[in-house]
Amino acid sequence: MDSLITAAARALAAGDPLGALKRVALRDDAPALALRGIAMARLGDFTRAKELLRRAGRAFGPREAIARSRCVVAEAEIALVSRDLSFPSKSLAAARATLAARGDALNAAHAGYLEIRRLLLIGSLDAAERMLDGLDPAPFPPALRVGHELVVAGIAMRRLRTQPAREALARARDAARRARIAALAAEVESTAHLLATPAARLIARGSERPLLLEEVEALMASKALVVDACRYAVRDSRTTISLNRRPVLFALARALGEAWPQDVSRSLLIARAFRGKHADESHRARLRVEIGRLRRALQPLADLNATPDGFVLEPHGRREVTVLALPVEEEHAAVLAFLADGEAWSSSALSVALGASQRTVQRALDALAATGKVQSVGRARARRWMTPPVPGFTTTLLLPAPLPNG
Repeated sequence: MDSLITAAARALAAGDPLGALKRVALRDDAPALALRGIAMARLGDFTRAKELLRRAGRAFGPREAIARSRCVVAEAEIALVSRDLSFPSKSLAAARATLAARGDALNAAHAGYLEIRRLLLIGSLDAAERMLDGLDPAPFPPALRVGHELVVAGIAMRRLRTQPAREALARARDAARRARIAALAAEVESTAHLLATPAARLIARGSERPLLLEEVEALMASKALVVDACRYAVRDSRTTISLNRRPVLFALARALGEAWPQDVSRSLLIARAFRGKHADESHRARLRVEIGRLRRALQPLADLNATPDGFVLEPHGRREVTVLALPVEEEHAAVLAFLADGEAWSSSALSVALGASQRTVQRALDALAATGKVQSVGRARARRWMTPPVPGFTTTLLLPAPLPNG
C-alpha cells in the first residue's frame, strides 16, 4: 500500500473525510476509489459514494476478495444510513463470511452489526439478539465498540429494559471518547436523548400525562391492568392478550379503559367501534356480539359487566385500569414515527419497515406532504422523504470510522 492510501485511510479512521479526499481525490485505482467512496459517504453524498464503491469493487481483481468484500460492507453501510432497506442481505452475509474466512475479524464483525441494525429498523428483535449473541466485543477497537453498545442499548430500549440501556450508553460514551470521532459521540448522545423524551401517554381516570420509557417499564411491571394502544393488547405484568388482529375488540377495550371506573354508554361504544353516527338496531345487535367476544377474550384478566346505560370493565382483584397510548396519535402516525429519526427514507424502505404495501405508504406520504408534515427530495427512484428540520435536532449518523483498506 502506498503512502497516500495509508494517509487517507488514517484520516478516515480519525474522522477527517476532507483530509482523506485531499490525498486521493484525483486517483482512480481501486483502493483510492474505495476510500473516496467512504469519504463521500461521510460527507453525506450517498449517491456518489455508492457509485465510487461499486467502481472500486469491480476494479479489485478476483484475487482481492477481502478488498471486494470490504466494498460490499461499505455499500451496505451507506444503504443503511440512507434507509435503503432493499440492499440484498445475502450479499452482505457473503461478504461477512469471506472476511471472517480470510482473517479480517473486525470488518466481519462490522458487517454483522450492519445486519443487526437493519433488523432493529424493521423490528426483528429476536433475530437481532441471536446475531448479537454471536459477537464478542472484547477485541474491538473503540469505534466498533461504540456500534456494539448502541446495538445493545437499542435492543434494551425496545424490550423496555432502561437500566441495561443506560449502562450500554455509558460504555458507548466511554468508547466514543477513546475513538475521538465527533460523529460517534453525537450518535451516542442522540440515542441517549430518547431516554429523556416522552415515549407514551398514560390515560387514567379521565386525565392523561406523558411517560418516559422508564415509566412505561414501571407501568408494565405494576399490578395495573393496561390497555396497550401502542401494541394493541390488554395486559398485566404476567399475562398479555393480543388484539392486534381484532381492531373492533380493541376499540371497545380502549373506550372501556379510558372511562374506567365509569361505564360507557352503548351509543358511544357503537361510535368508537363502528364509526356509526346514528345507532340503529343492526348496530346494537352487532355490539352485543362484539361485547360477547371481548368478554371471552378478556376473561383471564377482567370481567365485562352490563349497566343500565352500557358496559363497564371490572378487573380481577383490586387494581387500576390504565390506557397506554402513543405520544402523538393522528392519521399516519406510524409513518411519522419512522421519519422522526431525522433520516431521509424512501417509500420502499418505509414499506419494508412498516410491513405495508408501498402504495399504502405512498398515499400516507402524499397526505402528510399536503399538510406540510413531511417533505420530499429527489425524483423517481431517488425520491426520499423526511420531516421538516427542527432547530437543535441532531440527526443520527450510522457511519463509524472505516477500517483502513490493506
